[in-house]
Amino acid sequence: MAARDSASLLVGLLVLFHTWGVWANVEVNMEDRVEVFRGDTAQITCMFTSSDGVGGMVIQWFYVKPSGEKQKIYYQDTTMKVVDRGTQFTERMSVNGTGATGEIVLTISNVQPVDELEFICLVKGLTDGTGEGRTKLKVFETPERPTIEGVQTGISVNEDSPSKIGICEVKNGFPTPNITWYRNNTPLRADRDVVKVVPSITTESTKLVSVRSELSMKVTKEDKDNLFYCEITYFIPGGTKMTETNRINITVYYPSTAVSVWVESPKGKIKEGDSIEIRCQGNGNMPSSIFKISKKGSDLADSNVLVIDNVTRRQSGVYECTSTDTDTFDEISGNTTVFVNYLDPAVVMPKDTVVVAQGEELMATCNALSSLQTQTVWIKNGVEISVGHNLTLKDNTFETAGTYVCVVTVPEIEGMETNGTLTVYVQGPPVILEVENTEIDASYEETVNLSCHVRGFPAPSIIWTTSDGKNLETTSQMKTEEGIRSVVSVTVTTDIIAFCNASNEFGTEAVAFNITARGRGVIIAVIIICILLLAILGSVLYFLYKKGKICGRSGKQDLTKEKSSKDNIVVEMKSDNTEEAVLLGVNGEKQPPNDQSGEYLDVQK
Repeated sequence: MAARDSASLLVGLLVLFHTWGVWANVEVNMEDRVEVFRGDTAQITCMFTSSDGVGGMVIQWFYVKPSGEKQKIYYQDTTMKVVDRGTQFTERMSVNGTGATGEIVLTISNVQPVDELEFICLVKGLTDGTGEGRTKLKVFETPERPTIEGVQTGISVNEDSPSKIGICEVKNGFPTPNITWYRNNTPLRADRDVVKVVPSITTESTKLVSVRSELSMKVTKEDKDNLFYCEITYFIPGGTKMTETNRINITVYYPSTAVSVWVESPKGKIKEGDSIEIRCQGNGNMPSSIFKISKKGSDLADSNVLVIDNVTRRQSGVYECTSTDTDTFDEISGNTTVFVNYLDPAVVMPKDTVVVAQGEELMATCNALSSLQTQTVWIKNGVEISVGHNLTLKDNTFETAGTYVCVVTVPEIEGMETNGTLTVYVQGPPVILEVENTEIDASYEETVNLSCHVRGFPAPSIIWTTSDGKNLETTSQMKTEEGIRSVVSVTVTTDIIAFCNASNEFGTEAVAFNITARGRGVIIAVIIICILLLAILGSVLYFLYKKGKICGRSGKQDLTKEKSSKDNIVVEMKSDNTEEAVLLGVNGEKQPPNDQSGEYLDVQK
């Protein structure tokens, strides 16, 4: 009986303990998510409480595979801590805490996108009370800078379906970045008939994601000025960030609705002789458009540029430019009027030359037909003497004779001018222009050039003569604007007077040149002196001959006799032309002539 009671008590105690375990309460608290950048360390905290107390708990960590299956990675009780082998976290995880404080932390280093999983913390109490919590690990990677590439070819507005605009790409982000296309500052939404956006996603072996987006559109003319770009949205712990690509524009081909035609050069008014360049351009830019330039239906250029060299007034007129779209064969045209200004050669009246008498009045005119207002000036010898088409010369003299140039210009166009000439001759007798020097000193046998400048019309004839009536040969003669210049060369051997004689049908005039020969008298005196010396020398020799001092006479002379210092011989020359010589003795007495014959004379003291 006692044994049965003891057994009943034991069963009752077991039932009591079992009843307590069923009703034990274990609560586990965890964050919904833990967010970290790729490569960083993640810490997942598991906090728990139990009605049995927190001592002696069994703690396990699991993660949920993509298939939904749970994979245990850690076990812990009061006696052991075990990290499961062969999982993707075995080498990178650690667990801190004993559970006695009601908190345990799972740490995972070098987190990668493949680690983005759900983690479970399972806690068992002493009386089989169980609780679990779950946390999702979120991994983030900032993508590389996005790129954009627009199409290189133009897009026609006539295309029936959307045309490719460009491609945006962003690489190696996590989670998957988003790409939004913008036109100017407005986002583009997909529209089957107008806008088409085609994304493509590539997942690398590292689970990093690259996104590529292609935009196609039906373009309009306004899109030629629009800017396209992409906005990239990517995720980071605690939020999102945004970045943008560069802006691009596209070439849009659209047909012309008008054609402009203009003269590219020269700028301003055109004159004959210029080279002109005519250009035209449509307000569209279809590559299939061709141009031609024509005048009065005649094609001049199969392009949008026409060049005409050395243009004349005949090229004035309306020039038309036609643009043809070879796809649609639509034609549009425009035109411009070209006017070539002209200035005809100057016409001078009287023409070329005119002859007037001295004292008469002369009136001349100069005109040139021009498309613009002209201005006329008269010039003589480089000096402006009159302004206007008319030239009046009153009381004409030789000074008014000469060549007159009329210059006609168009003030509005630089370099547009013409000119004409009028030569005026004034009739009258010869007039010898002022001579610089008519009194000339010249050396003996020196050549002197004499110049005589004569006015007169008709042109005078010029003759050179001397005072003794001889004609001198003219060295040179030339016409000048004022008349005739004549030059003669004279070799001076004696004093001479030369005359320049000018004459025409209206009269004559002459000028005299007095030429003095320097040094002629000195030469004559030297000649006379030389003759006298020769005469004296001849007399002395004759005297010596008579005295026997010169070999050839018979007889002897005493050479030992002492000469008297007073012995002198005097030779007297008569003034007449005879060669009679009178010998004077020592005392000045004349010796007889016969003593001057072929015989020797003795000279004594």
